[in-house]
Amino acid sequence: QDQRGSTSSATSMASNKKKEVIGMDEWQQNLDSVNISKEDLNWLVLNFLIIEGYKDTAEKFAKESCTKSDIDLESIGDRMQIRSAVHHGNIANAIERVNDLDPEILETNVSLLFKLQQQRLIEMIREGKVKEALGFVQEELLTLCENNNDLLCELETTLSLLAFENLSSQGEEIGADDGASHQLPSELKQLLEPSFRHKTATSLNAAILASQDQDKESKLPLLLKMLVWVQEQLSKHAKFPKIDNLVSAKLKPDTTEDDGEREGENDDLPLLSAMEEDEIEVERSIPRGITNMYMQA
Repeated sequence: QDQRGSTSSATSMASNKKKEVIGMDEWQQNLDSVNISKEDLNWLVLNFLIIEGYKDTAEKFAKESCTKSDIDLESIGDRMQIRSAVHHGNIANAIERVNDLDPEILETNVSLLFKLQQQRLIEMIREGKVKEALGFVQEELLTLCENNNDLLCELETTLSLLAFENLSSQGEEIGADDGASHQLPSELKQLLEPSFRHKTATSLNAAILASQDQDKESKLPLLLKMLVWVQEQLSKHAKFPKIDNLVSAKLKPDTTEDDGEREGENDDLPLLSAMEEDEIEVERSIPRGITNMYMQA
């Protein structure tokens, strides 16, 4: 009991220890002392623009910053047309374009081909093409699920959408025509969300990049997530100016009270959660955040 009591007391003393306070001027001075080359910053920005498919911007940035790329910028156009087709639910067109670009991409990746065909099935069900959807399952999807229970379970879940009507509206109230109000389960509702198309398009984009010996994902989003995580960890030991908005990229003084803080809780945590839960919104905010951070650097 004495040992447990002393341990508890030590823990309490550690948690009540005052955090080091670093003012704005000192923090800015520390940041200014870090030497980051303009060439590295240029490469990071160009890498993001290429991977995410901002072709025109990438060409202009490469020219104006005199940054060379080993990647043929003309190849971005084909990749973005494919991703756009998936975002708009035109999966057949996307598959055709991928096969024209490189047939081995889908021939060697059964899981990715299943994801695309699953999305194609979802679009049929969304449009109320029940007979066409069932025929498509027999002809295309069942063969992909052979000896793969995980894919078969995903297919069964997707087919559960057939039990509901009026899916084209993507509303919460499904099947109102028969006088009954049915709540679409969350695991089915997510199949109809734009974010599901987005995930499929992202996986396909990564596979195309890998086939061209390019990075499958850009470095900047990872660095921004790392920034948030590092701020969270450092906040446990010190109070310092933070970037709490990736769009404005401005430093903000830490005004939290020590007495009201608990370990692992701070203002940056919701930002990290938001980044993980909504990748689409993060990618929309990154170009603006890049611009602001780049100008500050």
